Amino acid sequence: MSAGVVAVLAASGLATADPALVLPLQSGLGDSVFGILLWFLDQWYWLMDWVYYFTGLEMLNPRYRFMHRAILVGLCVGVMAPLIGTFLVHRQLALIGDALAHTGFAGVAIGLFLNAVFDLGVSPYLTAVVVAMIAALFIELISEVTDAYNDVSMAIVLSTGFALGTTLISLNAGGLAVGVNQFLFGNLATVSPQSAAILLVLFVVIVGTVAVTRNQLLYVTFDETAAAVSGISVNWYNRVMVMLTAMVVVGAMQIMGVILVAAMLVVPVAGATQVSRSFSESLVVSVVLAELAVLLGIAVAYYGGVTAGGIIVLVAVGIYVCAVALGKVQSARGERDAPEMGSIEADSVDVGTETGDD
Repeated sequence: MSAGVVAVLAASGLATADPALVLPLQSGLGDSVFGILLWFLDQWYWLMDWVYYFTGLEMLNPRYRFMHRAILVGLCVGVMAPLIGTFLVHRQLALIGDALAHTGFAGVAIGLFLNAVFDLGVSPYLTAVVVAMIAALFIELISEVTDAYNDVSMAIVLSTGFALGTTLISLNAGGLAVGVNQFLFGNLATVSPQSAAILLVLFVVIVGTVAVTRNQLLYVTFDETAAAVSGISVNWYNRVMVMLTAMVVVGAMQIMGVILVAAMLVVPVAGATQVSRSFSESLVVSVVLAELAVLLGIAVAYYGGVTAGGIIVLVAVGIYVCAVALGKVQSARGERDAPEMGSIEADSVDVGTETGDD
């Protein structure tokens, strides 16, 4: 490990961490990327210390670095989930997040099993990313090969993934002992520097991919037939979307848990559709609503001593109810038509402006 990385490790408080925690990041991401990620975490700690100094909020106390990382993960999830969820809702694929969350749990189980039996020291969240992305491709493959509806392929993958996960968890091979609650329901205290670094990588990949392929994804979302005629590879962009969904699900699993992670893909977007008039506006509003739900949920979870995932979802649902009420008021005043789920049309300047594959 380079001297620069060692210095960042010391500054970020990871120098005394378990070597099994540090090694996978060093060998998997490389010294340079590893150092950049830990440098970013160190700057984030400094920012949170600064906010604590001016606000006095106890949950931002410098002693609670896990809360700093949990807030960072939550903010990233608040962008990633509605960013992908907006496309999914308008494609009527809202439940795909639930299917991939269960296969992500299988990936976690595989990682824990490999660590217990072979002592590989690999992060369970890293294996969850791999397994969830494979499962996402299988969902598309089953639909394409068998002509089955998407909900059929999602049900098959969901049940298979959760069955595999529960089977591996139930095994006692190599003295495997697993506390599954943190993966089922999420846990703020278990957001390690390693898992936060993985989330940051996923965040960059997801946001970057959507930025590059936005026009194609939008065209495929609203008119697959016209997109195919214009030369866009519909199957390819469908696969891109489900793989991005898998990344979001695994990233959000850290604080939301397997059971509730799909809510962040759907609920903020559902609220945004009630008060928005275009796809772009819906996307921005859904991110704002998701960030509000995450920050309020984490704060209530910390001070109330309850599970963060459940509170975040309850706050998001409360915001959705308020958005519905506001949408009804706007409709009654004639400011906009009454919205329906998935009814928002794409901006005219977006669809069809770039019809070929890059």
